[in-house]
Amino acid sequence: MKSNTIRKVAIVGYNRIPFARANTAYASVGNQEMMTAALNGLINKYDLKGKLLGEVAGGAVIKHTYDNNLIRECVMKTSLDPATPACDLQQACDTGIESAIYIANKIALGQIESGIAGGVDSISDMPIAVSEKLRKVLLEARQAKSLGGKIKTFLKLRPKDLSPLVPKNEESQTGLSMGGHTEITAKYYKISREDQDAFALKSHLNMAKAYDEGFFDDMITPFNGLEKDNNLRRDSTIEKLASLKPAFDRVNGTLTAGNSTPLTDGASCILLASEEWAKEQGLPILAYITFAEIAAIEYVKNQHNLLLAPVFAASRMLEKAALTLQDFDFYEIHEAFAAQTLATLKIWESPELSAEIGLKKPLGAIDRTKLNVKGSSLAAAHPFAATGGRIIGVMAKLLNQKGSGKGFISICAAGGQGVTMIIEK
Repeated sequence: MKSNTIRKVAIVGYNRIPFARANTAYASVGNQEMMTAALNGLINKYDLKGKLLGEVAGGAVIKHTYDNNLIRECVMKTSLDPATPACDLQQACDTGIESAIYIANKIALGQIESGIAGGVDSISDMPIAVSEKLRKVLLEARQAKSLGGKIKTFLKLRPKDLSPLVPKNEESQTGLSMGGHTEITAKYYKISREDQDAFALKSHLNMAKAYDEGFFDDMITPFNGLEKDNNLRRDSTIEKLASLKPAFDRVNGTLTAGNSTPLTDGASCILLASEEWAKEQGLPILAYITFAEIAAIEYVKNQHNLLLAPVFAASRMLEKAALTLQDFDFYEIHEAFAAQTLATLKIWESPELSAEIGLKKPLGAIDRTKLNVKGSSLAAAHPFAATGGRIIGVMAKLLNQKGSGKGFISICAAGGQGVTMIIEK
């Protein structure tokens, strides 16, 4: 196979564990246990036991120092051939989809025949660090030659230095959380509380219906006593959502716990392959990854921009694919917050807003009956690195069930970044 021969990349499998709100069903487990469970479910489902794959790629946004080789450690705990290599990637909430692009590119170039892409995150098992002063004292004490020298070093500590440091859910460039930024986005683009709540309700209703229809039956491996996503609210109503208090701007805010994703634990993965490998293994080709684009946006001066980079990724990707935004049978747009998704749609629909943000032209409106038809992140919740695998799996199954068509995926991420992808059947 020549390296300059571009091959089609097939999606041939998917699996995840149920997603759980932080400090609930998965409070006693961590990244390795969750990712290994998702991988084992995939391996069992597609008869991969003992198989040597080209590579497994994935990662976690939040992990301990002992997880520095996370995906390789997880592979070694599965029944895959231990000679299967693995690597860690991290791009905030884009981690899962970026891992899929990484594996897909290697398959397309003929470097590997098959691979798994995925992601995992545990907020419940969040690493806790020591203060900078304590860290320096511990290092200095280790170098001391005598017990007296060690004691003298430790006497430099004060009670405040012993306080643990928990990772902050905020942008280091601005000091604002994602929710804080998106509150600014909602105000800037005039996204109403009513529209956000209605959008969130639709996500829950769509996912509840999908569960009832059995759509997720072959997509999820039960884990740690959980069989379904425990963030799903079947009994949610507009009245209940309207009763919730603002979560970020408590005086004038519109973002609530109901129209925002909660902190979540979970893991997901997808199996990618060349057409030849899939046929040799007797695996069905669900769909193909055909285009993908990454973009970033300035969000420090323009703090309303944080989660809007996909507007640029989509524009560039569609131009390369010679497609319009209206050429798709399904749309999967990650719902980090209802306001973020609605702002993205509003920009695409408005010539003025598109021009203001720097797009050559507006991409136009989409048929919203084709958007997140099985529910998305507001219902399933959002373990940062695991969302990409969940969304790609859902899109691949939708297209495979239809038997043809095109799917558009968009995922925003911290750091003002975003990825879009086209999947075709």
